[in-house]
Amino acid sequence: MWDMAVNSMILFARGKLFKNLGSVMLKAILGILITAILFVATVYYLSHGIGWTSVGHIYASAFIAALIGGAIQPFLFKDLKYA
Repeated sequence: MWDMAVNSMILFARGKLFKNLGSVMLKAILGILITAILFVATVYYLSHGIGWTSVGHIYASAFIAALIGGAIQPFLFKDLKYA
């Protein structure tokens, strides 16, 4: 198992793991942007909309954004082609 993970990391670093590396990077950046926008929006909503003034709104926003951002990753990466 460890050898497979190391081999995948080496192939990724060389740019030979995926057939279309540009598409993979674009989808990864899209997922990161969606998660970041969700985080900022939930921080704003929890602090201004609800009026939650303690530091807990940052942790709750991080949890919500990570949950939704992680849930969309399989949808974004469903059509990946490995080399």
